[in-house]
Amino acid sequence: MKEALFYQKLSEQKVKCELCPHNCLIASGKRGVCGVRENQEGTLYSLVYGKVVSSHVDPIEKKPFYHFLPGSWAYSLATVGCNFRCLFCQNWEISQMPREYHQIISQETTPEEVVAEALENECQSISYTYTEPTIYFEFAYDCARLAKGKGIKNNFVTNGFINPAPLEMIAPYLEAANVDLKSFREDYYKKICGAKLAPVLDTLKLMRKLKIWVEVTTLVIPGLNDSSEELKDMAHFIKNDLGDDVPWHISAFFPHYKMLDRPPTPAETLMRAREIGMEAGLKYVYTGNIPIPGAEDTYCPNCHKPIIVRSGFSILKNVVKEGKCSYCGAKISGVWQ
Repeated sequence: MKEALFYQKLSEQKVKCELCPHNCLIASGKRGVCGVRENQEGTLYSLVYGKVVSSHVDPIEKKPFYHFLPGSWAYSLATVGCNFRCLFCQNWEISQMPREYHQIISQETTPEEVVAEALENECQSISYTYTEPTIYFEFAYDCARLAKGKGIKNNFVTNGFINPAPLEMIAPYLEAANVDLKSFREDYYKKICGAKLAPVLDTLKLMRKLKIWVEVTTLVIPGLNDSSEELKDMAHFIKNDLGDDVPWHISAFFPHYKMLDRPPTPAETLMRAREIGMEAGLKYVYTGNIPIPGAEDTYCPNCHKPIIVRSGFSILKNVVKEGKCSYCGAKISGVWQ
């Protein structure tokens, strides 16, 4: 175990965890909402430091990142645990393991071993993903620092539920983040995710301020967050508060975990959402989980020609050179080779 960062010691051996906006007050012998930070006699410990439950070499497009080192490989890893309890979670077996099974299953791994694996597999980045990287912050931070020293970039695939201080601490080593903007309604976050919307919006704005490359993903669920009004609210927030060059990935829902009463998202809903994003003035809007011709491709916002053509997680064509469109020379926002 490793002593946690970002907590206060209180009276009667209680502690206040300050890693994420839950700001859990934890009595001795108890754990926070995430299930992986435990108070032992007045000291807060991470129970998952170096305890990797899943690691793979993935195409970066799988995260999804479309403007961050396209066509490259990412060494992806996770520990168990999450500070959300999304009813539709695709990785609930590991994200909710501490809650559902009261277990922490893992393989002992060091930051040095993570970076060595990334180098051996010729990965240009390390993705902290699958569950929620915030809850294994101490391990992610040590890996990210070491990776950057070896020329490997780092990215978070995250729910964005992190306090400003830890985000500012890791920012110098974090080149990119794909943030789930699950809804634009507080009630949805409370009922479906067990969290709050406002801190996620604050995180997104802070990431932009800290010069972390940001892409946003929204899983569109029929009857819950698929109204044109809500989609317009999200699109306008991205454009006005984050920037019109922030990519928005709109993904289809499929029944899973505790949300089996909803139908899969129709392709027509994704196409409507994409149109809403583009009408709001966003330059890069993509659909995911359902193949829609042309909707995964990147178009130059100046000459409107396809400059990155995709098929699933594969790149069929890429004419972005040094961050510019090869046809007209316009700047294409992102982190390029």
